[in-house]
Amino acid sequence: MDEPVLVWAEPLKEFCVRVFTKMDIPEEDAQITANVLVAADLRGIDSHGVARLRRYVNGLRNGMMRARPEVRTVAESAVTALIDAGGGLGQPVSYRAMEKAIQKAREYGAGFVTVRNSNHFGIAGYYAMMALEHDCIGISMTNAAVLVVPTFGRDAMLGTNPIAVAAPAGKERPFVLDMATSTVPRGKLEVYNRLEKPIPLGWATDESGTPTTDAGRVLENFKQRAGGGLLPLGGAGELLRGYKGYGLALWVDIFTAVLSGAAYADLVYPKDEAGNPLPSAIGHFFGAWRVDAFRPVDEFKAAMDDLQQRLKNAPKAEGEERIYIHGEKEYEEADRRASEGIPLNPKVAADLRAIGEEFGVKAEF
Repeated sequence: MDEPVLVWAEPLKEFCVRVFTKMDIPEEDAQITANVLVAADLRGIDSHGVARLRRYVNGLRNGMMRARPEVRTVAESAVTALIDAGGGLGQPVSYRAMEKAIQKAREYGAGFVTVRNSNHFGIAGYYAMMALEHDCIGISMTNAAVLVVPTFGRDAMLGTNPIAVAAPAGKERPFVLDMATSTVPRGKLEVYNRLEKPIPLGWATDESGTPTTDAGRVLENFKQRAGGGLLPLGGAGELLRGYKGYGLALWVDIFTAVLSGAAYADLVYPKDEAGNPLPSAIGHFFGAWRVDAFRPVDEFKAAMDDLQQRLKNAPKAEGEERIYIHGEKEYEEADRRASEGIPLNPKVAADLRAIGEEFGVKAEF
């Protein structure tokens, strides 16, 4: 029962598409969303892959996500745009927003698009990487559900607020940084809790704002909104400079929400007077820069290759054999899983089968 269930990417993608279309998601939007989910699984980011399908099914059922939203462009200039997602799935509007940013970059050298009134959009890196094939540098960010306490704070006020940046290279892999601005994501606490292991001191705080090693206590406090939460990058207080991670998370809220008119801090994921969930009202930010607006592409890529080689060939710490560049592990994992199959956690596979039964969609795994 503990053995992973190996699934090929295409059947997994088709399964998700069929579930989404059964929920009245337009075919093209279903394809985009499934592509983003399976891309996460291929790159080994299982927490943001098809394991999230249940979250979207529930969100569409309870009204948090709308199957056919009214998406509209609120404001636009030559190099900027603001899009209202209408409370729909985050992936389709994000894909098209990044396409718009890239189009503006190709025409004017740079493009920036913000999105408001949206929902969870999957892995941030997917959208930043869209710029690579156009010889552009890409960036994407989103704010998220409140899980992170500010430096010196007691209660969670910010999301894990990821930042992703992608830059092309020549013979080397592209540079792809896709990171949360918290010490760890919530999923890490869930893993430690299942294993009944203490979490490292400095990952999270209890309801009094004191660092704790009790993962179960932190997770329960999330459910009860009793206080405490994940710590920003660097940890608690000033000794390890946790205010830097706090500042990055706040910067993401400013770029994605304050700039776009989306909800920010603890205003995200609102509910109506009866306590029913409303669209999460989160915001996204996308940007693209054309490399040749600064220098010839070939020169840039050659310099990127040289930079990476200098780092990878640098002396290794004792006992270490390799220095990695950001995104390298994920590219290698994607190659491996494309040829060997995606290993789904048995519980995730079982949940997908259950979803399939609910909608009359056969799961070929």
